Amino acid sequence: MIGLLYPTRDCGEDDFLACARKLDPDLTVDFVYVPWGENIGRVEDLDPAGKHEAVRELGSPERLSAAARFDTAPDVVSWACSSCSFTRGLAGAREQASVLGERLGVPARSTSLAYLTALAHLRIERVALASVYHRDTTATFADFLAEAGINTVHSVSADAPSDRALATWDRRRITELAAASDHEDAEAVLIPETALHTTPLLEDLETSLGKPVLTATAVTLWDALRTLGTPPVRQGLGSLFRR
Repeated sequence: MIGLLYPTRDCGEDDFLACARKLDPDLTVDFVYVPWGENIGRVEDLDPAGKHEAVRELGSPERLSAAARFDTAPDVVSWACSSCSFTRGLAGAREQASVLGERLGVPARSTSLAYLTALAHLRIERVALASVYHRDTTATFADFLAEAGINTVHSVSADAPSDRALATWDRRRITELAAASDHEDAEAVLIPETALHTTPLLEDLETSLGKPVLTATAVTLWDALRTLGTPPVRQGLGSLFRR
């Protein structure tokens, strides 16, 4: 079983489950939710600086540890939130995973760490970012990648109001964002948001752009399965699961 810590209920969980079913009908994914800070209110009402601080707070190791209470112990756990796992930098992401691993006694990962493992696996060093965040948060993700030797050659920032809003994005909006972010020097396009419903689009996005497109949902599950052994090889789910 894969245990996922997730930030907001009823957003992209069904996309994780759809991806898991395509990988293995018997694969179980369980969610627990990390509560937002008591003083946050509505995330969509915050200014960019307020949102940035809110996701930093949500990703505090203490908050993650307190929330990590699964009914059945998972075989591996991952903090399935992109921004909340990269805004503390590479050392902060590693601390989150370390605390979760100690708390549950199983291997622990996060979406941001999954991106680094996936890029290393595909031997990719230059990327474009199809970011749903404000430009300042996009820059923070680029800095996180740079710590691991990944160069961001181009990015776009949609500045979406909240993960709930992103959960309603349709195929057209996601496809347009990916296309706008692409650059001839980029070896892959990254779409770092676990509220988006990207599983049905993976093959079409890669065919359209002619390069790997790494979505937050796909890399999170791939990395969790890789931590346990060898991820399954499947058609229709993009480059990660074809190799």
